[in-house]
Amino acid sequence: MKATLMWPFALVLAFILTAFVTTAYFLQVKTRDHALSERVSAVAKLVDQKLDKDTNLMRAVVHTMQGIPGIQAAFASQDRSALLREAGPLFQSLQDEHRITHLYFNSPQLLNLVRMHSPDDFGDVITRDTTVQARQQDEPIHGLELGALGTLTLRLVAPWRSGHGVVGYVEMGEEIGHVLDEIHKTLSVDLFVLVDKEYLPAQQWHHGLALLQRQGNWNRFEQQVMVAHTLEKPPLAMDDGLLAALRSGVTKVFTQGDQTLHLAMLSLDDASGRRIGDLVVMRDITGLQRSFQRSITAVTLLSLLVGTFVLGLFYFALDRVERDYQRQHDLEHQLLRVDTEHARILQIEKLSALGTMVGEIAHQLNNPLVGVVNLAQLAQRETGNSARTGELLAEIRNAGQDCHAFIASMLRFAKVSKFECHPTDVAQVVNETVLMFRQTIRHQMPVELVFPEEKVVLLMDPILLRHALFNLLVNAAQATGDDSPLVISLQALPHPETGAPGWSLAVRDHGKGIAPEIMDKVFTPFFTTRHEGTGLGLSVVQHVALLHQGFVRVKNLPEGGTQFAVWLPQTIPNNPEPLHTVPTHVAQDTGRR
Repeated sequence: MKATLMWPFALVLAFILTAFVTTAYFLQVKTRDHALSERVSAVAKLVDQKLDKDTNLMRAVVHTMQGIPGIQAAFASQDRSALLREAGPLFQSLQDEHRITHLYFNSPQLLNLVRMHSPDDFGDVITRDTTVQARQQDEPIHGLELGALGTLTLRLVAPWRSGHGVVGYVEMGEEIGHVLDEIHKTLSVDLFVLVDKEYLPAQQWHHGLALLQRQGNWNRFEQQVMVAHTLEKPPLAMDDGLLAALRSGVTKVFTQGDQTLHLAMLSLDDASGRRIGDLVVMRDITGLQRSFQRSITAVTLLSLLVGTFVLGLFYFALDRVERDYQRQHDLEHQLLRVDTEHARILQIEKLSALGTMVGEIAHQLNNPLVGVVNLAQLAQRETGNSARTGELLAEIRNAGQDCHAFIASMLRFAKVSKFECHPTDVAQVVNETVLMFRQTIRHQMPVELVFPEEKVVLLMDPILLRHALFNLLVNAAQATGDDSPLVISLQALPHPETGAPGWSLAVRDHGKGIAPEIMDKVFTPFFTTRHEGTGLGLSVVQHVALLHQGFVRVKNLPEGGTQFAVWLPQTIPNNPEPLHTVPTHVAQDTGRR
C-alpha cells in the first residue's frame, strides 16, 4: 500500500519543487534583465546629457570666437593664412582641454576654407546634413554624423554673421569616444559603436584608420563595422547572429573565459533622424551570475532537503497508518475468531446442558407417552362406546400437544444464535426460561418472580438471553441445598458510571455464597468447582451481556446466598418490530405448571 501511495505523492512533490526552482530561476533572470534594462536606459539618458553638455560648450566657443577681432577679420576676408594664424592657438587649447577634434571655416557657399585639424585638406564643398540644414534654416544645427575619416562625431554648425550679413559657417565637432569612456566609468558598462556599412565606404574607413593610427576589422561583421568601443578587445562571441538577436530587442548572456557577459542594444540616429547604426551595451555580470548560481543551488538543495523531509514524514506517517491498519485488521480477525470461538463455546455449553437434560427429557416424555399408550388400549376396548372413545382420544391429543410443546421449547433452547436483536417482552422470556428450567430439573424448586407492573420491552436477542438466564438458574439451584425459593427480579437501574437508563435482571439464591478467593475467577472460561461442570456457563452469561452492551455483577448477600445481576441498556427503536413473544402453547404450559 505504501508504494501505491508514495509514488504519486513523490511525483506531486517533485512537480512542486521543480515548479518552485523554475520560478526562482525565472525570477532571477527577470531581475538580471531588469537591471540591464535600467543600465541601458541610463546609458541612453547619459549619452543625451553629455552630448547636450558638449553641444553647449561648442556654442559658447563659437560665440567667443565671434568676439575675437583677429578671427572675425580673417574670416570676413576669407584669408586662410590669417585664420590658421589667429584660430590655431585657440583650436589647440580646445583640443587639449575640451577634446574638440574638428574646427572648420566654410564660405557662405559651403566651400571649405580651413580644416584646423587638417590644414592641407581644403577647397571642397561641405554637404553634410548639419551644414546644409544650418544654411537652410539660418540657425545653429547640431547632431551626430559620420565624419570623413569614418568616425562618429558630434557636430555643431553655426552661421557667422557680421554687419554685412552671413560671412560663412563655422563647424566644430568632437568624436564621441570620450563620451563612451565617461559612461563606462560612471555606469560600469562597456559600449560598442557599430555603423552600417552602407553609410561608410570601406576606402574612407581604412583611410581614417591609417590617419588616426587605429586598428579595426572591416570584415568582422557582414553589414556593420565597429567605429568606437571602450573595451580593448571586443568579445569573440559578438558576431552577426548575436547582433541580429540584440537588434530584435532581446538581451543575450554568454561566457567568455571566466567572465559572464550580458548584452543589449540601442539604436543610433544621426542629426537628420536617420538610423545609421547601433550602440551595444555590455555588462560584466560575473559576480552577479556566481551569486545567482549560488542562490539557485541553495534553493535547489533546500527544496530537495525540504522535499526529502516531507517525503520522509509522509513515509513514516503512512507506515504508521499501515501498521495501525494492519493491527486493526489483525484485531478484526482476532475478534472474528473470538466471536466464532464464543459461538462454539456457547454451543458446547448448550450441548453439555442438553446432556444434563436428557434424563429429565426422557422422564418428561415418558409419562405422557405411557398415558398415550394406556389410553389407546382403553380406546380399543371401548370401541362400542363412541362417547367414551371420544374422551379417550381427546386425552391422547392433549398428551401429544404437551410432548410437542416440550420438544419445541427444547429445540428453541438448543438453537445457535447469531445475535439477532428484536424488541422483546422481558417477562415472557423469563417465563419461558422458568418453564424450561422446571422441566429440566428433577427436584422441583420454587421460583419467585419480582417484576414491575408495567410491561418491560427491551431490544435483545431472546435466545441468548434465555440461555444466559437458564445458566444462572441452574447455578442457583446447584448452590441451594434446601427448598428455599430462587428469586428472579427485574428493576429499573441506571448505569453506575454513565447514568444511562437500563434494567437489572437478577437471580438470587439462598446458598452458602461464593468463597472470596474465587470471586474474581467465576467468569473465567473453563473454571469450575464441580467435577461434572464445564466451567463455561458464567463466561457465556458475561459474553451475552457484553453483546447487549451490558455487564454482569455478582455479590454475596448479607443474609446469605449469592446474587447474579445482568444489566441491560434501555434501547428501544423508533419503529419497533413486532414483539418477539413466546408461542401460545408454551405460555399455556407455563400456566399449567
